Amino acid sequence: MVTAFVMIQTAADSIPECAERISAIEGISEVYSVAGDWDLIAIARVRHHDDLAEVIANKLSKVEGIRGTQTHIAFRAYSSHDLDAAFSLGLE
Repeated sequence: MVTAFVMIQTAADSIPECAERISAIEGISEVYSVAGDWDLIAIARVRHHDDLAEVIANKLSKVEGIRGTQTHIAFRAYSSHDLDAAFSLGLE
């Protein structure tokens, strides 16, 4: 499974509509509205690396109202147990 995080800038008046359209795309598992430099963050999960081109470049980026995107491909996922260990200060 390949996972990618797509940061999305939209027209200010179309954030909810863009989020709904994006969430309907096959291969997009979640869409979040966020504060900061980006308006939405979508999580794409596909079987093959090449499938990202179809989901992101051919579908997501063509959603009306999207002004720009930036994609980050995940290398590895960590369980909550691994994250607890990674951020532990050894004060236990």
